[in-house]
Amino acid sequence: MQPLNTDLLEKSILGTMMKENHLIHEAGIQPEMFVSEAHRVIFEAMRHLANQGKPADCVTLLTEVEVGEAGANYLITMASYANPEKFEQYMDLLMEAWRERQKIALLAEAQAENWPIEQIQTKLDQLFTGNQTIETSIDQDLVQLSERPFFPEDESDYIPIDIKQLTKMMNGFRQGEVTIIAGRPSMGKTDVMNHFALHTGKTGHLPIIFSLEMNRKMLVERLIALCGNISRTKMRNPYQTFTQEEKDKWMDHLSELKKANIHIDDRAGITVNEMRAQIRKLMKKHPDKKPVIFIDYLQMIACEEYRNNQYLNIAYISAQLKKMAKDFHCPVVCLAQLNRAVEARHNKRPVMSDIRDSGNIEQDADVIIILYRDAYYEQLQPEEKRQPQSRYEKLEFIVAKNRNGPTGTAYVYYNKSTGKIAEEAVEA
Repeated sequence: MQPLNTDLLEKSILGTMMKENHLIHEAGIQPEMFVSEAHRVIFEAMRHLANQGKPADCVTLLTEVEVGEAGANYLITMASYANPEKFEQYMDLLMEAWRERQKIALLAEAQAENWPIEQIQTKLDQLFTGNQTIETSIDQDLVQLSERPFFPEDESDYIPIDIKQLTKMMNGFRQGEVTIIAGRPSMGKTDVMNHFALHTGKTGHLPIIFSLEMNRKMLVERLIALCGNISRTKMRNPYQTFTQEEKDKWMDHLSELKKANIHIDDRAGITVNEMRAQIRKLMKKHPDKKPVIFIDYLQMIACEEYRNNQYLNIAYISAQLKKMAKDFHCPVVCLAQLNRAVEARHNKRPVMSDIRDSGNIEQDADVIIILYRDAYYEQLQPEEKRQPQSRYEKLEFIVAKNRNGPTGTAYVYYNKSTGKIAEEAVEA
């Protein structure tokens, strides 16, 4: 392993802060964490500008504050090292390197002054908890809960969903929780995600979709088909296949989708840290809206930690998704694939252990919903054995895990031609 290049690391962190000024305060950095004295001075200057509500960029740093010996070329070069997607990884490296230096200095001082073991341990504990005082008493929690039975429940911690049977079990997507929606390929996972994204957007929230499998154009077309209850076959060439009435309603469907304020990032091979950087930008752009994160799908998220071990990859990603939900205090709804084992069983209704690489997913997820349709397997039968199919098929939402509520099954109707999900089978 090559030694850490702290100079490049610090330049990238400062360059990213110049590009994303909100990180100056959010990152929790102190000047002493930088090895370079020049970088400490630049960071202090950036923090001074940020405290005054001014932009911290090359121009303001050179004209409004003192940045030591750093000139225009140095700051411009530093700005070129900006990497918002890897900022959190670099921050972890900076903090780790700073703690290691502090630990070495602390142990040297302890040896020189012959500190007792207890004092050494206390100092090390303070170093690795950031000298924070953690409140452990539950007294204040009890005060806050004292009036709970006497007033209606505050629903602000939940993002509402529009399926009544699911609402009874889940209340909605809860802030800070991870919901996994799993199913076999073509079971309807993406359409379920689109349904929830459209509904959360229409109710004033900020749906952010990370589509690792399907490109933006295809996903947008699916969303339009969902809004207008339009056959996706027709969407391939609407000029030729649409009726005049459908063409007349086209702009209405686009307007309806626009109101949902859905954001789509369709980069392939994106990491959780890159997702975090994008979420932070969008939260800053829409400070009045609560984000809801949708990911399609878990097994396609890139991981740089354990490249040769898929099980460890998924375990790491699963833990990172949970951390992301807690850090941003928002729901994370992630699709996941089921493995092929279910196909070999007579009863093909899935269970949690059918989730591909499922061990840590089962532990980390707060809610696990598994999708199942009888019609999915009916269509695989020889034609003479198939039952007549209606436009709407029954789709089961099997709530296999619910950390804060009951489990059970919710039933809806699914039109796989349009992607529409409804509690009643109504014709288009």
